[in-house]
Amino acid sequence: MRISQCDVLIVPGLAGSDEDHWQSRWEERLSSATRVEQADWHNPDREAWVENLVQAVAAATRPAVIVAHSLGTLAAAHAAPRFAAGKVIGGFLVAVPDAEQAADLPPQVGAFAPVPTAPLPFPALLVASRNDPFCTFARAQEIALDWGAQIVDAGEVGHLNAASGHGPWPEGLMRLGHFLGRLG
Repeated sequence: MRISQCDVLIVPGLAGSDEDHWQSRWEERLSSATRVEQADWHNPDREAWVENLVQAVAAATRPAVIVAHSLGTLAAAHAAPRFAAGKVIGGFLVAVPDAEQAADLPPQVGAFAPVPTAPLPFPALLVASRNDPFCTFARAQEIALDWGAQIVDAGEVGHLNAASGHGPWPEGLMRLGHFLGRLG
């Protein structure tokens, strides 16, 4: 599968992804990418975020691939049971926050707890950092196992956002391309 053959749905986390964030840069660069917009990026309502993602998937005209960061990964996991069968063909999930255990998380993230434990109905990669302040690597491994996702050890790279030095994040884009290539 090539990026041009699918609808890439960019799902940012808390506060959205600013213009320096890799998600925003990918959205500009990839012709098939669109951002799943939320009414309030700073005060997330779990049901509203999930519903907006479900609607975006339903509106996709080609197979959908979710590219989610942080709180967006939890929105995707909560939304997954509501997607039409076969509509989402893959999930590229980056820097999942532990909504149940991480003490340094903003309080709004707690609304997305508990972290879903059901397997995702599509192949997924979960990219995790060994020093993400919002989720230990061990916990990310547990979440990946629950979701049936392949874990990718990104090393000690923080929260994989612009603040941690991941503006364009070309390594991530290459990883996304390899992942899509395996989807057929």
